[in-house]
Amino acid sequence: MSALTLGRLRRDGQAFMEAISREVYLAQSGQKETAELQPLYERYAHAMGEESLALVLDAFRGAAPDGEDYRGLRQLLDWQVESQSSRELAELDEREIAWENRAMAVLPDGTRVPYQRASIDIANSTDRAARMALEAARARLVQEELAPLRLEHFQRERDITERLGLAAGYNAAFDLLAGFSLLDLRAECEQFLRDTQAMWDEVYVEFVKRELKLAPDEATRADALALMRAREFDAGFPWALMQERILGQVREMGVGPDGDGRVIFDTGEREGKRARAFCAPVRVPDEVYLVLRPHGGQNDWNTFLHELGHALHFAYMRPDLPFEYRWLGDNSVTEGYAMLFDHRMQDPRWLARYAELGKADIPRFLRSAGFEELQFLRRYCAKLIYETHLYRGDVPWGALPDLYVQLLTDATTFRYGPADAFVDVDARYYAARYLRAWQLQALLNETLTDRFDEDWWRNPRTGPWMVGELFGEGQRELAHEQAARVANRPLSFAPLVRSVERLLG
Repeated sequence: MSALTLGRLRRDGQAFMEAISREVYLAQSGQKETAELQPLYERYAHAMGEESLALVLDAFRGAAPDGEDYRGLRQLLDWQVESQSSRELAELDEREIAWENRAMAVLPDGTRVPYQRASIDIANSTDRAARMALEAARARLVQEELAPLRLEHFQRERDITERLGLAAGYNAAFDLLAGFSLLDLRAECEQFLRDTQAMWDEVYVEFVKRELKLAPDEATRADALALMRAREFDAGFPWALMQERILGQVREMGVGPDGDGRVIFDTGEREGKRARAFCAPVRVPDEVYLVLRPHGGQNDWNTFLHELGHALHFAYMRPDLPFEYRWLGDNSVTEGYAMLFDHRMQDPRWLARYAELGKADIPRFLRSAGFEELQFLRRYCAKLIYETHLYRGDVPWGALPDLYVQLLTDATTFRYGPADAFVDVDARYYAARYLRAWQLQALLNETLTDRFDEDWWRNPRTGPWMVGELFGEGQRELAHEQAARVANRPLSFAPLVRSVERLLG
């Protein structure tokens, strides 16, 4: 076998990412019972071992911090560090995927509901007693079977990363590899929660009383799922018209909505398909899957738009970009594009043109969207604060469920339970990526509006500009670097606060 070099590492890294992405796509789309990850880690062990880590770390430490080499090497090092954990935890990940595909929540009457459908059924339930019974069964199943797997995952991941000695603790290592400060973002989140508290208290009481017919202190996480489902607007977002309307909008922007054949839409019902939609870039930019399991109504339209933003980003990346800029990097960027697309559901002109809402329904829908937006932002701010404790290790593992309940309940007012303390966590601080993506999309929307008018989403000049200036660059830039280049402003929550205030009227 030839000596390991950075060039060979990039080639083999791409082959590995393609193989594992295909395996995960097949398993999570319900086409395989589980993902067979361990054989892939064994086949490409040379690309994710101590030698490869040392090679990249040595090059990274020798690179000038303001140079292009440093940028790419930081992304390669981040991947190498993640791979150390992923390789050791592959067996645990296989068990978790297999469990999710076969697990059943059992109701008091003996009815068995697939775990993958439980959240969908909870959101769709109009009978609160039935909703709460299913939530209790789901939570019991999670507490007994899934939570221990996830807890072991986080314990071992933290230990593996800290063992590498990159920085003083997991969080400091994350800052080094990510290129931004968790503590700074956490401080922004804490300020956002304070700044929006009065607004949230007012709108929360309004929606819980009117839509759920509950006292404010009675509503739970399960009630939140049903409330955000907003069934009263279903007729305005028919499944049969979803792809035709949304893909037609992208054509109006001047680009092919399927990436000129590179995007494959997997949007039908299939047993074993995970409830949460996802985009699977199997060969970037040539083979990208958009996977969605129907929930109903606005949720499907919103989710399809979100995953389409991802898919177009991957499908329109320049094929000559190095491996790290196509496969790695700051996922706040691709999440920002996904949110830029799904936030069209907050644009009254977009709704009037593509949805089937009546004219009188649009203001009501937008207020509902503002409530949902504020809830999600506050929820993710609380998640990030919680996760800084989970990964920092300043709270004992056994005390984390109580902290999770306190932080999430305080932020959203919906009552959370301890069962999800290790399940409602996106690995490796993905909550931070989402929060920065929210900030980025708000700036991109304002920039596109300035360049191409308020209906930029149907201006035929917009699509080619986005391909050239945004999608084509892959994830070479960090989110705050792109914000500075494209919008000439820093990332912040300020544009999001303004947007929510407009939606709530």
